[in-house]
Amino acid sequence: MRIKRGTSHIKHRKKLLSKTKGFRWNRKSSVKVAREASLHAGSHAYSGRKLKKRVNRGTWNVSINAAVREEGTTYSKFIAGLKKQKIDLNRKVLSEIAQKHPDAFKAIVKEVK
Repeated sequence: MRIKRGTSHIKHRKKLLSKTKGFRWNRKSSVKVAREASLHAGSHAYSGRKLKKRVNRGTWNVSINAAVREEGTTYSKFIAGLKKQKIDLNRKVLSEIAQKHPDAFKAIVKEVK
């Protein structure tokens, strides 16, 4: 007796095509091309998640630098001062404080100076 795999094959293809929904041309409808597109999309998504962290850190640094320069110092001196004073605040938190609570940020800068 032979095994017929109709339903499982259809499920597999449906799942693949739902992943590639919204892609252009045959990449959304042809199973052969969609499989390749899905693999590439997955690898790009993986590297994109790593890139996002890099980009975010850069924007935090820029916002901290802008806020610190208003107080009359530079980013590098500020970070060095934080390390010297052993103040453990990461750049994400520092940039949020600089944007949302400028008075508290001024106090931190004074502490570092």
